[in-house]
Amino acid sequence: MTADPPPHDPAIVLDLIEGFRRSKVMFTAVALGIFDALEARPRTSADLAADLNLDPSALTRLLDAAVGLKLLDRRGDDYANTPAASTFLCKQSPIPMTGYINYSNIALWKLWGNLEGAIREGTHRWKETFGWDAPIFSNFFHSEAEKREFLMGMHGFGLISSPRIVEAFDLGRFRRLVDLGGATGHLAIAACRHYPNLRAAVFDLPAATPLAKEVVGASPVADRMEIIAGDFFTDQLPEADLYALGRILHDWSEDKCVALLTRIIDRLPSGGGLLVAEKLLDDDRRGPAWAHMQDVNMLLCTEGRERTLGEYEELLKRVGFAEVQGARTGAPTDAVLAIKA
Repeated sequence: MTADPPPHDPAIVLDLIEGFRRSKVMFTAVALGIFDALEARPRTSADLAADLNLDPSALTRLLDAAVGLKLLDRRGDDYANTPAASTFLCKQSPIPMTGYINYSNIALWKLWGNLEGAIREGTHRWKETFGWDAPIFSNFFHSEAEKREFLMGMHGFGLISSPRIVEAFDLGRFRRLVDLGGATGHLAIAACRHYPNLRAAVFDLPAATPLAKEVVGASPVADRMEIIAGDFFTDQLPEADLYALGRILHDWSEDKCVALLTRIIDRLPSGGGLLVAEKLLDDDRRGPAWAHMQDVNMLLCTEGRERTLGEYEELLKRVGFAEVQGARTGAPTDAVLAIKA
């Protein structure tokens, strides 16, 4: 006698049960340097195990799992990177995401393990998880190498999103862009490449400026860009008719967002603009899933949150912006443009 089938398809639940396992396979393979080792040439599991000082049998199981996830190909006894792994999972790639992946493995993996506490208390989990009173910006980077790897991981996200963000609206009337908290300068570089009459500056904390100088200096628009060290909460903002905030507002509380936006609009001339790059929640908050997951991530990691376009419009108009429009980019980050009257 057989049991009756379940009344509903369990596929969605089964997929979510193993979702974290797929992530951890990728995280582990990146952390162990497997994709980097395979980028030079296809190799056997035994060869890799000897080179990386890993258990051969266990490594074979991990490699086979990565084949199933389409991160690796298997050619006889040899394993090789897929194009996606070569592009995003190797440190020497022009578009590496390894920094953010390693940050996800080392920090986010543990923070998400304490999600229940965040829901009970409504606060980030840095204290519970690591014993720190403040989050990533003041504690996480214990070395220049760690800081560089994380910033280059965010740079990989930026290379995917920034070209679409600067094309989402016609920014051709603006003459000077200042990207506040601009990190490696990927958004400002994309803007200068798309708008030949635009000049730009990357404004970020002194600790971030050496890498920004390196990345911007190697870009084809370096002659129209400058790097300025400063804190956008306390220092005078450089003069501009267009400011940008890329994945900045979602880090901060409502009060701090208002304080920052007030400083920006006070510095803008009439008709000046603010370009905001954030992932937009749908107006009915039913999606997209990427924005939902990032919203929960912000709860765990920061004092901020993700917002709908309507919520950004309310926030921006509260400080005096007269016109606000949004655009879906199809990339990990969407775009909002606000204009001062």
